[in-house]
Amino acid sequence: MKKSDAVIHARRWYWQHVSAMVLAICVAVHIVVIVYAMRNGLTGAEILSRTHGNWAFGIFYAVFVIACVVHVPAGLANILEEWVGLKVGAASAVAKLFGLVILVMGLQAVYAVTLS
Repeated sequence: MKKSDAVIHARRWYWQHVSAMVLAICVAVHIVVIVYAMRNGLTGAEILSRTHGNWAFGIFYAVFVIACVVHVPAGLANILEEWVGLKVGAASAVAKLFGLVILVMGLQAVYAVTLS
């Protein structure tokens, strides 16, 4: 392993663990919101009426999406290297492309639920 590869792996490890901490909080809050909605018998239309124009909701879920964009590609790159046998650069490129797809789709969903 080249020194630059070791640096890439160390950065991936760091960002994956930091993003995991953010994701843990986001998932816990998301589950609480789901339980609240289910217990109160909210319909899809009622949920959307509450989220439309709600900037706090939008910011929270945008943070959730960004944490996923950081977390998932780091793990995917490791999988592509270890299981598929891609070199570090190729695995990183594929993972970053996948992260871009997650970012676009996730932020579109946040926009649709909060602003459209």
